[in-house]
Amino acid sequence: MMVNLTVKDMLDALGYMVVLFFVYVGYCFFNSASVSSKDTNHTKGKSSDNRDEVEEEDNEVEPPRNFTQKQLLYFDGNMDPKTQETKPVYFAVNGIVFDVTKGREFYGPGGPYQLFAGHECGVALAKMSFDTQYLDDLEGCSKLNHGEKEELDNWINKFEHWRCYPIKGRLIPDCKLPDPGRVLSLEDLWEHNGEGPVPDGYATAPIYIGAHDKVYDVSFGGVSFYAKGCSYNVFAGRNAARALATMSLDAEVAKNPDISDLTEKQIKVLNDWKNTFEERKCYPVVGRLAVA
Repeated sequence: MMVNLTVKDMLDALGYMVVLFFVYVGYCFFNSASVSSKDTNHTKGKSSDNRDEVEEEDNEVEPPRNFTQKQLLYFDGNMDPKTQETKPVYFAVNGIVFDVTKGREFYGPGGPYQLFAGHECGVALAKMSFDTQYLDDLEGCSKLNHGEKEELDNWINKFEHWRCYPIKGRLIPDCKLPDPGRVLSLEDLWEHNGEGPVPDGYATAPIYIGAHDKVYDVSFGGVSFYAKGCSYNVFAGRNAARALATMSLDAEVAKNPDISDLTEKQIKVLNDWKNTFEERKCYPVVGRLAVA
């Protein structure tokens, strides 16, 4: 009996074969890399131990940070038009942000998985799909069926333990960020000075900094500057408008939110700080301060 295939049927079959091909290539890549790494370590033996210790000392590990969706999108592996430097390649899997730069040939521009760069792709990987409708769907990871959840866990295990991609932090979807219009008190600020509890889904505790009327959470990329023991920790949990405007690291100045006597030049410096927080660093605004 002869079966008549339409052009649509043939295209659907071809598309399915393409997906299977890339999945197979990715599987071979992960497994061959794992075997190669084990063989190399075995042949080097103890002679590599001292060098590894030196490399660990030389390469300072960045503290875990939180990411907004906008921040994660920046790390797509393309050229940064401002710095003319090639950007790293990050993506998130069930909220865990991996630095997959050493797999650039797969995830960077021109690679078979390039559409995952800068996105949450847990659902897409679990379903082994390149359909963009499954990108940036962190909530969908909790709605997968049993088989898909196992596949998702397998991918996370491969990235973390086989490929040893560094974990940079956690992705916080926009719907989980605090309301930027809520009014916060100075007491609310101090409760979020980076030393409080870590909210569910976060990589590190929030670090709030007030800049006159707006409050920013600088745990989204500024942990190494504003966390306890760091250079600008004096601003953490404070309305630091006066300290920012006067470029002061004095703890007493940081506690004083009064800017009524600032000069025009100092007000400009304060606005420059706010512009840096919002436009360059993309720290999320998590509330407002009541300004008299």
